[in-house]
Amino acid sequence: MDLFSRSWTALRTAVAGLADEDFARPSGCTGWLVRDLVCHLIIDAQDVLITLVTPAETEPTRDAVTYWEVAESPPTGDDPLDALIVRLAAAYEEPWLLKFHLDDVGSAAGRAAELADPGLRVSTRDVVLTAGDYLSAYVLEWTLHHLDLVAHLPHVAGPPVEGLARSREMLEKIAGGAFPVSFSDEDALLVGTGRRAPSEAEKGELGELAVKLPLVLG
Repeated sequence: MDLFSRSWTALRTAVAGLADEDFARPSGCTGWLVRDLVCHLIIDAQDVLITLVTPAETEPTRDAVTYWEVAESPPTGDDPLDALIVRLAAAYEEPWLLKFHLDDVGSAAGRAAELADPGLRVSTRDVVLTAGDYLSAYVLEWTLHHLDLVAHLPHVAGPPVEGLARSREMLEKIAGGAFPVSFSDEDALLVGTGRRAPSEAEKGELGELAVKLPLVLG
């Protein structure tokens, strides 16, 4: 849960430091500008708040790794929800409004995470898991979206190294195999989730794992 807080704080700090012109730059998410990604983070923060106050009485059906489902194809940006995010982000008009809303809701989500009982069973997306596992799963969410945020903003600090390492570990469990040791944690995450195509040399190193990629998480 401490890693959730560190990863989330680093991501929100990066957004808070963006210049207005940065919001019009592309992000690492297909079809989304940085402003669209930030709008998505606001929705994510709301989801965290909702989930942490939605207790469940049944036994957990997922954990931090099995929480993630792998889709058959990468996103195209045409999904209705994705399109809604773009329209909603545009409605903010001014970047400072996005910053303000993310800081407001995001800070609340961070406080809720710090106060949550790790053993509390919560329900989200028709599954049950402990609050600790739910927040651990979100380390991967925050880390991937932090990489999306800085994809075309090299002057902005990336995610914490411990978040990258933990996210790689989770992705390897999802993939059912380890990435080559020559891959940095960042490269493993970018290539593993289809955010960057592997080079021919990297494909050779990936071996049998290459046929499982990309892992489109949802």
